[in-house]
Amino acid sequence: MTALSSQTCVPCRGSEPPLSPEEMEKMRILVDNWRIVDRGGTPKLTRSYKFSNFKAALAFTQKVGEAAEQAGHHPKLITEWGKVSVFWWTHVINGLHQNDFIMAAKTDLAYEQED
Repeated sequence: MTALSSQTCVPCRGSEPPLSPEEMEKMRILVDNWRIVDRGGTPKLTRSYKFSNFKAALAFTQKVGEAAEQAGHHPKLITEWGKVSVFWWTHVINGLHQNDFIMAAKTDLAYEQED
């Protein structure tokens, strides 16, 4: 299978079913630093990234935001001093889709490129 970070998100119109718990876990293994959390009945992928200061955290937030805008798929981003928390899910299906895992992998790649 092609690396997730090199895949492209497909438009999600809302008629697609969310991934089943089994499918979510198979995909989550491909982005092993991410966790699946339930927030208000909606499964979301989440991960926090550490930085040495606020400026670096803010730059990473901007980089993730630009990738999200390019893909047409947008996360929840929480930027703090030395930390950025990212949450991916597909709003229109109120759950997780393959796009969320693609974007999680792209987020990891952006973090690796920060070094």
